[in-house]
Amino acid sequence: MRLVTFDAGDGPRAGIAEGDLVVDAWALLGEPHRGSLRELIAGGRSEELRGRLGDTGAPSHPRSSVHLLPPIPDPGKIVCIGLNYRKHAAEVGADLDSLPEIPTIFAKFPNALVADAATVRVPTAKTDYEAEVAFVVGRPARDVDEDEALDYIAGYTLLNDLSARDLQGATPQWMAGKVFDGSAPCGPWLVTPDEAGPADQIAIRLTLNGEEMQSGATDDLIFSIPQLLSQLSKLMTLEPGDIVSTGTPEGVGMGRKPRVWLGDGDEIVIESPTLGRLTTRISV
Repeated sequence: MRLVTFDAGDGPRAGIAEGDLVVDAWALLGEPHRGSLRELIAGGRSEELRGRLGDTGAPSHPRSSVHLLPPIPDPGKIVCIGLNYRKHAAEVGADLDSLPEIPTIFAKFPNALVADAATVRVPTAKTDYEAEVAFVVGRPARDVDEDEALDYIAGYTLLNDLSARDLQGATPQWMAGKVFDGSAPCGPWLVTPDEAGPADQIAIRLTLNGEEMQSGATDDLIFSIPQLLSQLSKLMTLEPGDIVSTGTPEGVGMGRKPRVWLGDGDEIVIESPTLGRLTTRISV
């Protein structure tokens, strides 16, 4: 399933994208209230929802008539992983012969989330793009074994970890360059694991104004998706709806010679064969 949060003119609702339609998820479940997609996931209703697909009578809308929001617009946590693709780590000078035992983590916050087709105003002239696969936690996770970790994932989505590199490098920690408004375009939907494909075979590609800049897949991750969920769950309790963005492949602007920074009017497109297409425009 492709789960979404959408607004048809009367506020955010949870839905399912089916072809050219968006179906109201809670109405499909026969529920009268307007719960969020995070609430639906936390309640373990996804499989019940799958069983209702094809039922008639639930309100639906042409996709062209609704506004898609970030799939989970209200996460409790947005956890991001740094330097987690081998080729990207190499391009920025990391020592691949001495890999860490714990992934590099930092946070973003809900103010960073914007939807597909958003325009983001960048804070500095040295702002960069980062195509990433993110997963959303499906149930409370604490001290999870790696071999059970995939059972805790509700689905996958695309995320662009926009990064103001000069602010990022201004302090020993990176967050100053990672937390500006709109710094995490996300979407267009949350794809359930059965449709996203194997966790170590999700491909992503980023183009900037039509030119390919990044291309990779999760088989190049230093810390795999099951490892990430397991290790993070040993550091903190992960809750339903939490977003974990897993890192970016090689080809970031900072790693290029000459370096490439985002400018006014630029269009960034992140695509995945299974996760869809996320477009972001830049303003200064």
